[in-house]
Amino acid sequence: MPQDPSASPFGTRLSPDEIVRLLRFLPSAPRVLPKLKGLLSDGNSSMAEVVSLIRLDPGIAARVLQIGNSAYFSQGMRCYTVDEAVNRVGYDQVYELVAVAVSSQVLIRPLATYGIEADDLWRRSVACALSAELLADRLDVSRDVAYTIGLLHCIGLVAIDEWVFRQQLGLFLTGGDLPLETREAERATLGFHNAEAGAALLRFWEFPPVMSEPVRWQYLPRGTAAHFQLSCLLHLAKWIRNAACHDGEPSPLPDAQLMRALKVTRTHMQTMADEVRVRLDGVDSLLDSGLPRKSCLMFPNGEREITGHSVTRSFIDRYA
Repeated sequence: MPQDPSASPFGTRLSPDEIVRLLRFLPSAPRVLPKLKGLLSDGNSSMAEVVSLIRLDPGIAARVLQIGNSAYFSQGMRCYTVDEAVNRVGYDQVYELVAVAVSSQVLIRPLATYGIEADDLWRRSVACALSAELLADRLDVSRDVAYTIGLLHCIGLVAIDEWVFRQQLGLFLTGGDLPLETREAERATLGFHNAEAGAALLRFWEFPPVMSEPVRWQYLPRGTAAHFQLSCLLHLAKWIRNAACHDGEPSPLPDAQLMRALKVTRTHMQTMADEVRVRLDGVDSLLDSGLPRKSCLMFPNGEREITGHSVTRSFIDRYA
């Protein structure tokens, strides 16, 4: 008898929706928070400067979009971009969000389940966002929506890692190269994969289908007709992300039919990877400028120091 694909080795049927309800919000990056907190404390800072930094932090960006689309602020009109959401909620609300992120110790952390370091997770998120934005320039789609989808494409990994930690399962999910990465190991162990968990989380947070569905179908864009273009865009953006972030032999190119669907060639992809690499260097310069190697943040039980770009799991008091 074939195995039920929704079953798991843990003797229960798991669903992405059950797992994502444990994750109240995404962690924020130690590189971004000190800079953003300083900017918000400076009365001379412009909203454009604030937006540019929020766009580099998946956790704060997701929270701002959530609040911007809440019944209180939206008045029935959805917002799809960070700058629109920031303008809706206002300077004071954004400052409060950052203060909560700091006081709650919600800092991006290593994903022990996947063996991914904290800075690597943040970097791949930003690189994918920049890649998606470049691809959007070639298509008749919103650059801001594409950027946000790229920025949040890894959130399913965070949700699964959080669930594994709380259940104290000690799982380690290994994966291969693109296009499937950890997808098969997740399906074999959990009954679903991280893209499905990520989409479930976005739906739970009431993000529109134009954002949740491309995250869901990032591995197999042909699985959706209604959201094929953005799903295909995200699929290709992940290749550009890898090429920009890693030296050495590049991943195999995406399916030729998917590349033709977006009217891009190998040369286009490599050119965009080079541009993303340059833009990542610019992000590094932006975040490192004016900040000491050791940043101090205030927590409920006193001041703590973050050295460099990293933060270890033992540093975090989990919010369970």
